[in-house]
Amino acid sequence: MKKKIIVAITGATGSIYGIRLLEILNTLGDVETHLILSATGALTAHAETNWDKQAILKLADVVHNPKDLGATLSSGSFITHGMIIVPCSMKTIGSIASGVTDNLVARAADVILKERRRLVVIARETPLNLVHLRNMTTLTEMGAIIAPPVPSYYTRPKTIDDIVNQTVGRMLDLLDIPADKLIQRWAGIKDASTN
Repeated sequence: MKKKIIVAITGATGSIYGIRLLEILNTLGDVETHLILSATGALTAHAETNWDKQAILKLADVVHNPKDLGATLSSGSFITHGMIIVPCSMKTIGSIASGVTDNLVARAADVILKERRRLVVIARETPLNLVHLRNMTTLTEMGAIIAPPVPSYYTRPKTIDDIVNQTVGRMLDLLDIPADKLIQRWAGIKDASTN
């Protein structure tokens, strides 16, 4: 049986992370992706990348309208392996933290949390104000994983793609999807003074 992964792309900057995640998941035979692309997510992706809305939608196995609160994802009876919101706006984090489920991204996340499934939130904002921090604390207390897309410089990236791939690989780790071909694992530091 395929792992059903919900991928939500909201209007925060960093849409390339969601697109790359979909590209990689699309190559895995044992994963079925369910995409929710918000209207602002599509606008931001168009502004930041060469991807238009239709091209992004084609990367997913199943596409859900972000306004459809009656979608299958709105019910705990829809079994999923987990959900990742990438990138995740502070508006979306605030909605989920306060229980305001007025769109499918927030409702699906609410269902994931109530069913005690894995919710990974790739928070994109800086600097953070106190409301942002409190909302992220609330989500963490509810069982979500907050994972800002922080580059791993020990990999000595040469391109933006190197940074994006390493970060997406770490996202896959959080979803229990093998990513060893994509990322470089930390190998420790050799103490130069002992040589």
